[in-house]
Amino acid sequence: MSGAGPPPRGEDAGGSWRPSASWDVLRLRAALLARIRSWFAARGLLEVETPVLSAAGTTDPQIESFTTRYCGPGAPYGRTAYLHTSPEFPMKRLLAAGSGSIYQICRVFRQGEAGAHHNPEFTLVEWYCIGADHHTLMDEVQGLIAEVLAGSRSLGEPERLSYRTAFERHVGVDPHGANPAQLRTCAARHGLETGAGLGDRDADPWRDLLLSHLVVPHLGRGRLSLLYDYPASQASLARVRPGDPPVAERFEVFLDGMELANGFHELADAGEQHRRFERDRHRRRAAGQPSVAPDERLLAALAAGLPDCAGVALGFDRLVMAACGARRLEEVLAFPFERA
Repeated sequence: MSGAGPPPRGEDAGGSWRPSASWDVLRLRAALLARIRSWFAARGLLEVETPVLSAAGTTDPQIESFTTRYCGPGAPYGRTAYLHTSPEFPMKRLLAAGSGSIYQICRVFRQGEAGAHHNPEFTLVEWYCIGADHHTLMDEVQGLIAEVLAGSRSLGEPERLSYRTAFERHVGVDPHGANPAQLRTCAARHGLETGAGLGDRDADPWRDLLLSHLVVPHLGRGRLSLLYDYPASQASLARVRPGDPPVAERFEVFLDGMELANGFHELADAGEQHRRFERDRHRRRAAGQPSVAPDERLLAALAAGLPDCAGVALGFDRLVMAACGARRLEEVLAFPFERA
């Protein structure tokens, strides 16, 4: 006999056709999205939409893009296209074209990200404020999160501390002055597995290890923690402020030991941005990662003139987790990757 045949439509072994989030949580998601849009509307920010599918990916060695192939008019032999990891680049093109302050709520995609706080497809709330620096935007982020969480939970007075202060308080080391060997010793002193492969040439992998294991668990306990002035080597798309040491005008927001947002006083120098793209590409080659060409349209927009602004990307799904007390991202998604 050939067996009983396929199961009746709608049946499977694990019931994975059903949503993983409860209806109460899905209704909460909808309510919070409406609240966010109302908050932006009251401040006069324009909601925009930009392509999910792009000709350019991200050069950031810490992020991998999903790729696909377009075959059709204009590309008879196929052309690589990328699902965006953030709407940042096209939003900056809009800013350079004169949009004024803008925001977007969209799905973004990152290869290889899965876990309690990660899903390969997730929702970002990203916005840019003209004439703002990273400190001004921290005020905005605090205000939005307070509005979104109102009625769900109460928070204490927000905490702001520099990257250096956080390390000195929770790790006992100056992250700007310590060399890789000293950071390795610090990790060992705190009982961390000092992981083969981090090496002694670059301090940033050691800083990241210490940050994630020794600093972040203390952040956002009953209140928002906003960490700012990162090492200049971690500027990404942020301006670097001269000084001793120079620091990146960048911030991250934490709640319940979980990162919610990442923001910058935005770099507007096309030449410097091109140099950073090339450094990223060199790191990708050294690590054996796929090569990604720089976004030439972004560079052209920066050369045309990006207004002074600050921007931030806020993880909406994690914000819903904070609102309803969820411990895993799948509890606030209708269909996480495993059920997609």
